[in-house]
Amino acid sequence: MDAQFPPLKNDLLLRAARGEETERAPVWVMRQAGRYLPEFQKVRAQHGFFEVCRTPALATEVTIQPIRRFKGLIDAAIIFSDILVVPQALGMEVEMNPAPFFPDPLVNPEDVRKLRSEVDVHKELGYVFEAITSTRKALDGEVPLIGFCGAPWTLFAYMIEGGGSKTLQKAKTWLFKYPEESKALLMRIADVCVDFLVGQIAAGAQLVQVFDSWAGELAPHHFAEFSLPSLKHISSGVRSKLTAQGIPSVPMTLFPKGANTSIPSIAQEAGYDVIGIDWCIEPSVARQLVGDKIALQGNLDPGLLYGGREAIEREVKRMCESFKAGKKAKAWIANLGHGITPGVDPEDLRWFFECVHKYSTSV
Repeated sequence: MDAQFPPLKNDLLLRAARGEETERAPVWVMRQAGRYLPEFQKVRAQHGFFEVCRTPALATEVTIQPIRRFKGLIDAAIIFSDILVVPQALGMEVEMNPAPFFPDPLVNPEDVRKLRSEVDVHKELGYVFEAITSTRKALDGEVPLIGFCGAPWTLFAYMIEGGGSKTLQKAKTWLFKYPEESKALLMRIADVCVDFLVGQIAAGAQLVQVFDSWAGELAPHHFAEFSLPSLKHISSGVRSKLTAQGIPSVPMTLFPKGANTSIPSIAQEAGYDVIGIDWCIEPSVARQLVGDKIALQGNLDPGLLYGGREAIEREVKRMCESFKAGKKAKAWIANLGHGITPGVDPEDLRWFFECVHKYSTSV
């Protein structure tokens, strides 16, 4: 597969994801191709959000924009797409106005019949695969390319709530009132995620990440009951299908935002190479919880990017010291603890990258 692509010049991310020691921590940020960039805003002024996702040339352009702007400072690109393309592939309508909105959400388990019984990801999501191949070639080996999907619990919640929610009342009603039907739907979503990630890897993604953005909204025992089985299904399913198709495996990252008390069971059972952590847990504590066989990713509070350069430098230094614990950078990918927000000054993000380079360097 890799024969069609230029050789990789910067493999820091992949080495860290495999648990290796690195000369410094590789760094990228979630949502790094997005609204905080003026060049992205120019593209969006002429094209709708999902139009950009579905047009490989546009998706390639916006994926590369931060790599171009912060040349030499970012160690990975992440394909421009959205977690909600999976519900779309299942037959649901999703709009961006500007937040996600489902005109016809799932109201009760009978509504599951409205979803496609079989999903051909190449037919429904082939545009993502095309964008990945195009972007991988356009990157010319400068940095690795990350693919991704949403976790089943997070997607399930969107599909039932009809958009974002502070309480997840409707989604939790399903879990507790219709537990077996909920588990069946979660696994159905997971099956699509497996095929979607395998397709992305076949198309050229060199690492894939699963975003469980609402993992922390579940009690630890409910996370173990409802979310964790589908996450395990994805990691094992992707690897088995890659093996069956003769495609080399790639590192897999899970970002279970907010589920910090579940980190030990995630590390032991979920089957991922990297666990992303938010800013509500100390990196040194997270390392104790996962042991030395799993890489960590994170975890600066995105709000600090509004705090000025002195605050950014101070907190990046603190983060690096906690991750490194007096040793060399090992099995750590520097990132924010969630996605970058739209109002950030790109030059303050540049400073974040520069500080990571400075303070994560192995000595």
